[in-house]
Amino acid sequence: MSSDRRWVRRPEGSTWGDFGPDDELGRLNLITPDKVRAAVAEVSEGRTFCLSLPLDRPGGNVLNVRRVPPVLKPTGPDDNPRFNAMLCADDACFVDVVCDDKVEICLQYSTQWDSFAHVGALFDVSGEGRPEPVYYNGFRAGIDIVGPREAAERGIAPGAHRLGIQNAAAHGVQGRGVLVDLLSPFGTDRHLVGYDDLMRAMEAQGVSVEEADILCLYTGFTQVIMGMGGQPDGAVLARSCAALDGRDARLLQWIADSRISALVADNYAVEQLPAKRLASNAQASMPLHHHCLFKLGVPLGELWWLADLAAHLRAAGRNRFLLTAPPLRLPGAVGSPVTPIATV
Repeated sequence: MSSDRRWVRRPEGSTWGDFGPDDELGRLNLITPDKVRAAVAEVSEGRTFCLSLPLDRPGGNVLNVRRVPPVLKPTGPDDNPRFNAMLCADDACFVDVVCDDKVEICLQYSTQWDSFAHVGALFDVSGEGRPEPVYYNGFRAGIDIVGPREAAERGIAPGAHRLGIQNAAAHGVQGRGVLVDLLSPFGTDRHLVGYDDLMRAMEAQGVSVEEADILCLYTGFTQVIMGMGGQPDGAVLARSCAALDGRDARLLQWIADSRISALVADNYAVEQLPAKRLASNAQASMPLHHHCLFKLGVPLGELWWLADLAAHLRAAGRNRFLLTAPPLRLPGAVGSPVTPIATV
């Protein structure tokens, strides 16, 4: 039983309460100082790889109609923007020329982390037969994760008062990354990767995963995106490259048993969306998100740029590296852009 009474019943197979009743880090707790030292030990060349797309890619909003490209503008009024501003206009003795800007951005538009406040579920946490909207570790919609309407009613700020992305930022996301190449075995056509496919790919590539590792799946999807020059074709993307089959129960169980700390892919959503519908009336539309974010506390990374790293690791006969990938320390955000760095 949760000591703070947020829940008396937790989802089957979940980690709720395992890291404490108030935990907001999930499996990031597994990245201990010893695990960081082990990750640093993977560095032999000192070479770094940027694993993010440019923040204005994919371009357009075909992947998600609610997410649009960032708008970058100078600060200051339109008639006097703070860009190439010569301070001699204020004081003739100054030689400074100044630029200052701002951005309006959808936090999960490009290369990103999902926080646990991104996806919750209707679940009977009380054990009384009343499903309620809750998130990882039983944090409540409207109480802990507060939308604009509830915020106005309560006179508080909206946002993720618990489970926000700032928790991962404050903890630090740095550990051992392990890359699995799904492009080589499955090509650029859409392929649903289940447990058997993933195990065969890992075995063929000599990949082993240990507790706290950050698993990175290279499918080639962001290469297809970058080849579209900021004008993505949604129909082409929908049938491009591998994606995990979130309905594969054995795959989900392996994610649980492997004790990875985070799961990353270079595609949109990591899993195939829309997922195959089940006969049951009660099901998650995003089963892998449900499993990782809601039940296990495993952050998801999407739309990472893994091509250059994958090519280097393949040539070097390696699949492990030091991964540094902190999100923005933005209190209340449910997701964040990220510029991950792999060091080999």
